[in-house]
Amino acid sequence: MSPYQWVIVALAAFLNALDGYDVLAMAFTATSVTEEFGLTGSQLGWLLSSGLIGMAVGALAFGPFADRFGRRRMLMAALSVNAVGLFLSAIAGSALELGIWRIVTGLGVGGILATVTVLTSEYSNTRYRGMAVSIYTAGYGLGATLGGMGATALIPTFGWRSVFLTGGLLTITSIVLVLLLVPESVDYLRTRRPANAQRELARIVRRLRIQGPVELGGAPETNGPQKNSVGQLLSRRYRATTLLLWCSFFLIMFGFYFANSWTPRLLVESGMTEQQGIIGGLMLTMGGTFGSLLYGALTTKWAPRLTLIVFTVLSAGTLVLFITTTSIPPLAFSAGVLVGMLINGCIAGLYTVTPQAYDPSVRTTGVGWGIGVGRAGAILAPILVGALLDAGWTPTALYLGVSGVVVFAAIALWRLRLGAAAPETLPAQESDAGESDRVPAAEAGR
Repeated sequence: MSPYQWVIVALAAFLNALDGYDVLAMAFTATSVTEEFGLTGSQLGWLLSSGLIGMAVGALAFGPFADRFGRRRMLMAALSVNAVGLFLSAIAGSALELGIWRIVTGLGVGGILATVTVLTSEYSNTRYRGMAVSIYTAGYGLGATLGGMGATALIPTFGWRSVFLTGGLLTITSIVLVLLLVPESVDYLRTRRPANAQRELARIVRRLRIQGPVELGGAPETNGPQKNSVGQLLSRRYRATTLLLWCSFFLIMFGFYFANSWTPRLLVESGMTEQQGIIGGLMLTMGGTFGSLLYGALTTKWAPRLTLIVFTVLSAGTLVLFITTTSIPPLAFSAGVLVGMLINGCIAGLYTVTPQAYDPSVRTTGVGWGIGVGRAGAILAPILVGALLDAGWTPTALYLGVSGVVVFAAIALWRLRLGAAAPETLPAQESDAGESDRVPAAEAGR
């Protein structure tokens, strides 16, 4: 891969860090917001969930538009929506206003995730695609960690509103970086053929340092009314793949947000001190970033789907190990690191595998709807687990139940067959110096 391709990957990781920052920013400002607006626990819960609801809707909505009008154009739109939501959150005058602007912020984040996941996959070559997507995914943990640290420094001095203002300024910075550095998807240029397609392709080729002319090649795909619709995802060609991916996204996101949301509380319920519960939660977060990178490293040697299945099965096992070793805190904390590594690796795996399941004309739609369905699992997990805890379920029973949920995700992934070609418009290497043939874009880098 060329240095420019790695720059795109690095910028994608920064954009994903904005997601991590946004989620943790609301969590860290929760106490101050509750005090200012006099919120009940239920009202705060809805406020915390409003961003996730927006993310789900944003991923569902932006995906089809990105396939029709361009990944880069929709990424810019999503970033703009995100920035507006953050700035308006900083001046919200009531809990209702803040909830509305949190939904708007989530809409932008969902669109960012849908488009950036596809761009990262398309601008990575076959060997390093898993690694590139994993670096991008690892940005979430980095953003969450730095966002939490930043919030603890900003709130005592400037108040909770400064956290959202900082997020808005970071998003404006990202808009400038995307404008300067991120090109349009070559697959989109090939399939949709906008007016400036060949000129844009030539500019991309120069940045990728490919020698010799490169053409779009082949015939453009027709822009039929159903080409980018969800109905296309559920057509005979994609139906089985789509349903299995939706199932996998929902179940893995359910397990991911269960572990990240409830671990500190459930560890205390299991007999640990409050401080130990916090440490246990931090162990999951710490392991998460490394897990994404580990998954990517392994995919340079093994198939991404099979690696994802192994990570999913091991995630289920370590969830059980984690909760059954709470009487031995050092062992439990070590297991917590493993849980964080493996469950985050599963997220990286889904982001790697899903773009390979769809052709370019519906790729962002497929990824966006997968993420949107997954966010539904993320929203449901804290609510359902809380209800089960109130109904008398023990922490051990809850972890065993969620472990079973994750096993079902592994079964769905085992049945998954990737029928569509992986992104193949990736000029990943320079052509030979003496080569004079004109190379179609779909073959560049092969």
